Amino acid sequence: MDIYNTEDFKKKCRVFGIDLSEAQVEKFMVYYELLTEWNSFMNLTAITEFEEVILKHFVDSLAVCQSEIFRNIVESSGRKKRISMIDIGTGAGFPGIPLKIVFPDFRMTLLDSLNKRVNFLNEIINKLNLKDIEAIHGRAEDFARQQIYREQFDFSVSRAVANLSTLTELCIPFVRKDGYFISYKSERVKEELSAGMKAIGILGGNMADQLEYELPDTDMKRSLLFIRKEKSTPKRYPRKAGTPAKEPLS
Repeated sequence: MDIYNTEDFKKKCRVFGIDLSEAQVEKFMVYYELLTEWNSFMNLTAITEFEEVILKHFVDSLAVCQSEIFRNIVESSGRKKRISMIDIGTGAGFPGIPLKIVFPDFRMTLLDSLNKRVNFLNEIINKLNLKDIEAIHGRAEDFARQQIYREQFDFSVSRAVANLSTLTELCIPFVRKDGYFISYKSERVKEELSAGMKAIGILGGNMADQLEYELPDTDMKRSLLFIRKEKSTPKRYPRKAGTPAKEPLS
């Protein structure tokens, strides 16, 4: 493995309340090397420069750790139960794998519709020796109807590029009552949030918080939307594959 200057990475993580161990830093560096290696023969990310991957993929994935909602749930779980999380449309593993590295006790599920990406994720899981994590190939519309996945997770997260109404229909069905769907968004979310409120209500959710922040040492603005699951999602949702994207609830 190449030698990297990781001090700036650790510093940026501390902004979000994370103190990385050297073992965790090493896992991130292996992750970076495998990401760039696989990206040479398949399309995983347009971002490949070390500093950019660190900032825009790794650090941004961990931004949720600054949230009081997230911290309180993780801290209050203690030894009583393990936090469960599903990452919908995970792509190259963001934010799921960075969160799994930082919180190794999480039960993590990574869902993606492209099998080649799932093969990459399994390579990462094996090389980093991550436990209690699975990468599954398929569509959220199909897996959300399976009993072993439907309403089984404390958190459903997504950095996927889609409008909030669509993401809500894909993600909320996985969340247990009193759990949260967390959507990673760019700064321009006001109009999207307004359009998505009906879908959130139909699917059993309620807006709990919107956290706006800047990536450390930049002026790049981001938002995290926290949608609390207050009641079970009606059985008819999600609709059949492709429909949530083509005909968002509004």
